[in-house]
Amino acid sequence: MNKIFSKNIVLEHNNHLKELFGIQDQRLSLIEKKFHVRLTTGKDQLTILGEEENVAKVHRLLQILFKLMAQGFIFRNLDFKFVLSLWAENDEPDIKKIFSERIELTSEKGYITPRSVVQYEYIYAIDNFDVVIGIGPAGTGKTYLAMAKAASAFQKKKFGRIVLVRPAVEAGEKLGFLPGNILEKVNPYLRPLYDALYDMVGAERARQMLEDGIVEIAPLAFMRGRTLNDSFIILDEAQNSTPEQMKMFLTRLGLNSKMVITGDITQIDLPNHQKSGLVETQYILQKIKDIKFIHFSDQDVIRNDLVKTVIKAYEKYEEKRN
Repeated sequence: MNKIFSKNIVLEHNNHLKELFGIQDQRLSLIEKKFHVRLTTGKDQLTILGEEENVAKVHRLLQILFKLMAQGFIFRNLDFKFVLSLWAENDEPDIKKIFSERIELTSEKGYITPRSVVQYEYIYAIDNFDVVIGIGPAGTGKTYLAMAKAASAFQKKKFGRIVLVRPAVEAGEKLGFLPGNILEKVNPYLRPLYDALYDMVGAERARQMLEDGIVEIAPLAFMRGRTLNDSFIILDEAQNSTPEQMKMFLTRLGLNSKMVITGDITQIDLPNHQKSGLVETQYILQKIKDIKFIHFSDQDVIRNDLVKTVIKAYEKYEEKRN
């Protein structure tokens, strides 16, 4: 039988216990299950019981969390689960540094924090590079975080407008059968960008920004011949751009502008086995130091956990088929 060790944490602020562990100590139970320890709370101290290595690890984690809370950090449920996973799977990462990368918003959301180490690297890259290319499976937050950074940057007056772009290749020949002008025809394929914008700034504010031309949403084909100055530009679903379109888009970057390109190279919908501009650009641009590539994996999926399982199943199937 393994020897049981214990460590105590003296609590200077008892209210931090309730804030950290949540209603009916639900988060306390998460810690116990994740690290195989037992936590007991007293009037002015917290006791950790378990195997020596686990006790030491939880002791260091809780000390950091209580210190951050004393500095004003608030850990929401998703933040807390992310911290536990991060601490369990990595060699004691710098939690304060990671959470300092949170995206401040003026909407009801208040702020958005990363949910994985790669998401943290992605947010950091967007702050520090003019061109960032995020590649990875669905549900990893590529577009959502880019939109959050765009909204936050605009609210801080870093850029004069937001330009959201998407290829409309899914429409193919069907465009001619849809009612309306070309913008109305491709509108259904731009819907995910509208949804993300509404989520960031609210529906009413988003509609006003679109009407005022502060936010422009357009198909990729409409970018030819333009120079985009003072803009935060997002190209979504870039795996469905051709090499020619990707080159055209990249060369639209103007003065005081930032460009984020996102895509999933496992879901290419280009007709007639055309090459993907996103796939090709990895080989062409990877050595340019001012362009940052961020690669997401199924471990960064933040949708339902079942999505991770689906992605892994498809990856195994593709490996066998190839």
